[in-house]
Amino acid sequence: MEIDLTPRLAKKVYGGDGGSYHAWSPSELPMLREGDIGAAQLSLEKDGFALPNYSDSARVAYVLQGNGVVGIVLPEKEEKVLPVKKGDAIALPFGVITWWYNREDTEFVVLFLGDTKTAHKRGEFTDFYLNGSNGIFTGFSTEFVGRAWDLEESVVKTLVGKQTGKGIVKLGGANLPEPNKEHRDGMTLNCEEAPLDVDIKGGGRVVVLNTKNLPLVGEVGLGADLVRLDGSAMCSPGFSCDSALQVTYIVRGSGRVQVVGVDGKRVLETTVTAGNLFIVPRFFVVSKIADPEGLEWFSIITTPNPIFTHLAGSIGAWKALSPQVLEASFNVDSDTEKLFRSKRTSDAIFFPPSK
Repeated sequence: MEIDLTPRLAKKVYGGDGGSYHAWSPSELPMLREGDIGAAQLSLEKDGFALPNYSDSARVAYVLQGNGVVGIVLPEKEEKVLPVKKGDAIALPFGVITWWYNREDTEFVVLFLGDTKTAHKRGEFTDFYLNGSNGIFTGFSTEFVGRAWDLEESVVKTLVGKQTGKGIVKLGGANLPEPNKEHRDGMTLNCEEAPLDVDIKGGGRVVVLNTKNLPLVGEVGLGADLVRLDGSAMCSPGFSCDSALQVTYIVRGSGRVQVVGVDGKRVLETTVTAGNLFIVPRFFVVSKIADPEGLEWFSIITTPNPIFTHLAGSIGAWKALSPQVLEASFNVDSDTEKLFRSKRTSDAIFFPPSK
């Protein structure tokens, strides 16, 4: 059965004055369900507050825009309050309770990508809020809440009924904890400031998120990368050689994408723009060419330390094969094979536009 790989935009699930929550639906992007992947986006206006909650999935959060504050409580650990900004990637293992807050005028936007193998619904995150109109507190009777927290019934009714907001609220003059920069250590990595793993002049740059620079991704079970492709440059055709799925969100710019799958069939040929999400199936080969303004994307890979095989360029797999094998495979003479091998001897992964 053929699966539709067409890139999609997120759709609003809920929201109000404080902000909104958008998600990608498996009904529109079938590879989410097939690959057990969830994808969502949180947007907070000034003083917007996402109430404390936990998810049924391990996730990687990536700050797309603005500056904000996130509170994180790992199981049986104390709360950490982190200042976060554009470019930050945060690993969120199972059982983590988080809250998010925007104290600035600029909209604060966070992308969530994660594994839904253990989720209630394949291809979707289910968030459990601790309070609010849809919170855990409202589900229990006043008797149970009173017994659990040793409170009188009048206090219980206030706790259960006072917060009428759902998921996201707008605060007025709330005195939330001050963020602590030291709490960032081991919890987040800024992909726009981290050392580059690949840097090709006129081609592009890559920062890879793995267990070396953010050990917590090992608990999440996901790797990630931020790729910035220069104007009109090309990303070499390649595939994940360790059976991982690649989930790609277009952060900025636009460009063309081709994906080739089983039996050499081109299964996707399209133009992607900011806000698009698409998924490359296991072992399928993908390549991208940026439009003149460039193309930037953030991806998760469903393994904490991904390995990729590139087919073109100085490190391309074709270069490793012997001339005789290439001649026989392509059914060409030695002159054609030598011409093929002589190209792209110094470029790796990213190819700048022809001058």
